[in-house]
Amino acid sequence: MTTRDQAGELRAEDGFDTAAVHAWLGSVVAGLPARPPAVRQFPGGASNLTYLLSYPDRDLILRRPPTGRKAASAHDMRREFRVQSALKPVYPYVPTVLGLCQDESVIGSDFYVMERIEGTILRNDLPEGVELSPEAARALSTALVDRLVDLHRVDPDAAGLTDLGKGAGYVGRQVAGWSKRFTAARTDNVPDFATVMAWLADNQPEDVATVVIHNDWRFDNVVLDDSLAVVGVLDWEMSTLGDPLMDLGGAAAYWIEADDDAVFQQARRQPTHLPGMLSRAELVEHYCARMGLSSDNWAFYEAFGLFRLAVIMQQIYYRFHHGQTTNPRFKDFWMFVGYLEWRCREVVNRA
Repeated sequence: MTTRDQAGELRAEDGFDTAAVHAWLGSVVAGLPARPPAVRQFPGGASNLTYLLSYPDRDLILRRPPTGRKAASAHDMRREFRVQSALKPVYPYVPTVLGLCQDESVIGSDFYVMERIEGTILRNDLPEGVELSPEAARALSTALVDRLVDLHRVDPDAAGLTDLGKGAGYVGRQVAGWSKRFTAARTDNVPDFATVMAWLADNQPEDVATVVIHNDWRFDNVVLDDSLAVVGVLDWEMSTLGDPLMDLGGAAAYWIEADDDAVFQQARRQPTHLPGMLSRAELVEHYCARMGLSSDNWAFYEAFGLFRLAVIMQQIYYRFHHGQTTNPRFKDFWMFVGYLEWRCREVVNRA
């Protein structure tokens, strides 16, 4: 399999001064040619923006924040750079970072540059010409869970990341923090989530552990080689020290199955619907067995994961609603936020 994740045309609103970036890169990366790179943009970018810098002999990746209103604790390039620098020696799937620029005169924001990991990134559907048997799909989805287990087994002390989080009380801080973020980003065309936020506040468990968590674990954040082995894990902007089951809950919110309803199917961003892929229940069962954790309180983590996804989408929609981005992908996010409120209440009612 030789398909590579494809970068597209640069959106005008996301452009930057290529010559300025090239000049800065010359101070941190040896051997660059005289001419600035060609710049293209990857198709994600609902949160931080990712660009391909193509030189004649190498490709590099640039990450920067979006424009417009941003959550106060989000889009911290220095933190994202530091996490990857520290994790690389103990978790080999992290990209090699090359340099962090905190001089906003270069492109108007902090940014960092890293090596590109060659391979395939799975998004909504399999790339053209790629097929997965049910057996291969099961092995691939199981491997994705296993790489999350590997991350959660990293010793924060050994990685030099002891101060990445705030310690015990992560679950409580997350419930309060995401509730506050939703309230700040709410627009008048979405539900108030009052029932959901109250239930989460009243039913939160104690932390089961404190580990390095990714906080955005999906197929479209991993790179696969030709044998479908995971060779890279991307997008570390929300990583921290926290409860591993909260990380799993966030991952499960994106895990859409073939028999989910039509609305949920429309939001699918990864091929978890294919025959052979683990179901959400199997995902949780396999993970908990590998980590030696109980899934008895899974309803809380499932509801939290869906609520957190709703807040993320609402924060993005807020920027579109207020004209801070014109990306048409975001114009209908408010409708899915409403759907997620219903889905959260379904979990609450079953619990």
